[in-house]
Amino acid sequence: MKKILRLSFLIMLLFTLAACSSSSKSEEAKLSSDSSVAMDSGRAGMAEKPEASFDNNAKQDEVTPTDLDVPNQMVIYQADLQLRVKKFEQTLQSIEDHVGKYGGYITESTISKDGVEQVSGSITVRVPQNSFQAFLRDAEGQAAEVLQRRITGTDVTEEYVDLDSRLKSKRVVEERLTTFMESAVKTEDLLKISADLAAVQEEIETILGRMKFLENQTSLSTVHISLYENKVIVPNLEDGDLNTWDKTKKQFMKSTNMLLAGISGLVVFLLGNLPILIILIVAGLAIYFYIKKISARNRNE
Repeated sequence: MKKILRLSFLIMLLFTLAACSSSSKSEEAKLSSDSSVAMDSGRAGMAEKPEASFDNNAKQDEVTPTDLDVPNQMVIYQADLQLRVKKFEQTLQSIEDHVGKYGGYITESTISKDGVEQVSGSITVRVPQNSFQAFLRDAEGQAAEVLQRRITGTDVTEEYVDLDSRLKSKRVVEERLTTFMESAVKTEDLLKISADLAAVQEEIETILGRMKFLENQTSLSTVHISLYENKVIVPNLEDGDLNTWDKTKKQFMKSTNMLLAGISGLVVFLLGNLPILIILIVAGLAIYFYIKKISARNRNE
């Protein structure tokens, strides 16, 4: 009986030990699986982080795009040339031809003459900016001497960008005011919104006008050219200048006429003033004889 009890106790003990070992193994397996899952999830999280940061950057780039369609640099170029030329009209015609060649146009042209010895003038043209330097070289090539060359450039990029930003802001305000006007009920509100909308639209037109002006000034450059030509005039000898005999006769007649005119004037003077002259002569003779008589008496004494 005791043997049976001991045998059954050993069997129960073996079953208990087997159950404990199996439970520990299952717990270890569970822990290992949980740790592997955690590691996999950590790796997955690390792998997903760059993608998440990339998406955030992409979203940030999409939120703040660069909408300004402005060139890198907007510069208004102007040039002032003073040229001495040999043939004024020919040079002026050549410059006008070059203006048409480069796709520009003439805004002003003047010509002046100082007597017959000096001819001068000026011409103001506008040419595309990409042909600005080429046109200057061609214009200076027409001159015998370049008296002055002055080029100025004004950078208006910052002003243009500022105008573009202001325009976008005004457009947003215009849209909001338009929306408010459509939903306005009271006449008072409608009038107030209408006045504000008109003021904003006027500002938009002013900004657009300034932007178009800057675009025009930067796309076309202004060139003012002054031209000077000095001519040496050689007078021509005509046949009349070499007719010596006719000139001699003419001068002789002038001298004779002057002499006859003098004699005629003297005769007129004497005859016309004869009574006065007789009185003056008699008075002069009386005074002469009186003085002579007194002088003779003084000598005798």
